[in-house]
Amino acid sequence: MHKDEAKGAGKQAKGAVKDAVGGLTGDDKMQAEGKLDKAEGKVQQKAGELKDDARKALKH
Repeated sequence: MHKDEAKGAGKQAKGAVKDAVGGLTGDDKMQAEGKLDKAEGKVQQKAGELKDDARKALKH
């Protein structure tokens, strides 16, 4: 697992919490930040997966 995969997963989790809390409290800004964090986390996680795949392909 590439470090970006782990960081991305963490960012997605943080975003999910912010999204949920923002929704429950009516804080639109926090909810929007949560959605953005989740999206950024998905991109970062996918980038880590691609780096990992590339590294494995180069070893073989």
